[in-house]
Amino acid sequence: MNLSLSLLSHRERRLGPFALVAMCCSLASFGCSGGASSAQGGASAGTDNVGGSVAGGAGNVGNVAGGVGNVAGAAGNLAGGSTSGGGDTNPTGGSAGAPTGGSAGASAGGMGGTGGSNVGGGPGGSGGSDACPGAAYDPASPPKALMLTGNLGAHDPAAYVVGKTVYLAATGIATKSSTNLTTWGSWPAGGGTHGGAWAPDISNFGGVFHLYYAVSSFGSNKSCIGQETRAALDSGSWADKGNVLCSNMGTTKDNWNAIDPNIIVDDGGVPWMDFGSFWGGIKMAKLNTDGTRADMEIHDLASGPQGGAVEGPFIFKRCGFYYLFVSFGSCCSAPYNYTIRVGRSATVTGPYMDKDGVAMTNGGGTLLVQGNASWSAPGHNAVIVYDNRTYNVYHALAAPSGQNGVATLRIAEIAWDANGWPVSGGP
Repeated sequence: MNLSLSLLSHRERRLGPFALVAMCCSLASFGCSGGASSAQGGASAGTDNVGGSVAGGAGNVGNVAGGVGNVAGAAGNLAGGSTSGGGDTNPTGGSAGAPTGGSAGASAGGMGGTGGSNVGGGPGGSGGSDACPGAAYDPASPPKALMLTGNLGAHDPAAYVVGKTVYLAATGIATKSSTNLTTWGSWPAGGGTHGGAWAPDISNFGGVFHLYYAVSSFGSNKSCIGQETRAALDSGSWADKGNVLCSNMGTTKDNWNAIDPNIIVDDGGVPWMDFGSFWGGIKMAKLNTDGTRADMEIHDLASGPQGGAVEGPFIFKRCGFYYLFVSFGSCCSAPYNYTIRVGRSATVTGPYMDKDGVAMTNGGGTLLVQGNASWSAPGHNAVIVYDNRTYNVYHALAAPSGQNGVATLRIAEIAWDANGWPVSGGP
């Protein structure tokens, strides 16, 4: 779908209440090729209304630090967001009532992660292809939302688990952490060199952690996703690696939007980036083990209902299926009808089908989370494993007084029905 520029892209609509202006002053100046190549540009500076003052890191590619409000472009590489993860912290033993493809016995490697590591519990990942983390759905004791305390402001949250610590990053590269999943404070070694960018995500593959995030020009699908890496999440600093994938830069005429990146590592150890919103729907591109783009092929994964809004993809591997979570509707303006939808596929590139057998490329998507009287517009989720239980991490708006305020972190347990479909305790 190629929307008119009179319709703001999802990030700009979402952040309208924050007086978003002049997103990413000069994306065209650094000209992405759509691959992993670099491009030159000068530096600009500004103030980010959500992430605070932004100072771009020094680098050799691009020069834009995307902001959520006023944007600070920096002399550095453009980097984007993704998500994949390590194995579950308690990987042995599948859940009772595991659906076809999972075993109730050994589930070594947890939910996934490079090599099926027992340390992490982050989303996505390779290994552990038959792992079935998460509780079996019991209608008499349904999953519930958690009671959270501390620093809970979060737009477009992504999370990664190492041992008992959950690391979280959100739009504006706002970072925080928790050692019990419910109490949230600072992540001292968090951040990133492009502090104002959108929808960061954290993954681990190729022997390092990756932080991907996106920037876009205002009201268009002229966007880029870039990458930063580092050896550990609790120490060190992020090294800027440059842009990975861009849309409509230079002479290209793409009908998709390079935004909202997420990483899933398949059973063969190959990382893939799913991404996109609005224009052309949700897409996927293959990556190399260093996190750069492997080829120029683009795979179609999902579109919105009747060509409407779809964004925030996240893929989670469980019991032999890849589950694609997306968000439909309007997050931060009337009618506040943001919802989380899901479909699944036996292969990472699809086709993804919902519970009723409707292809997600045809607007399918089984409803998983919707708002209520207390919380409106829940969406842009990630899925994590913690103590061998599965949780949905997303943002929502306190209703009705908070609908024009800061998005709030929400976490709800996910249980799995007898046919392997998720049931969330949100909002």
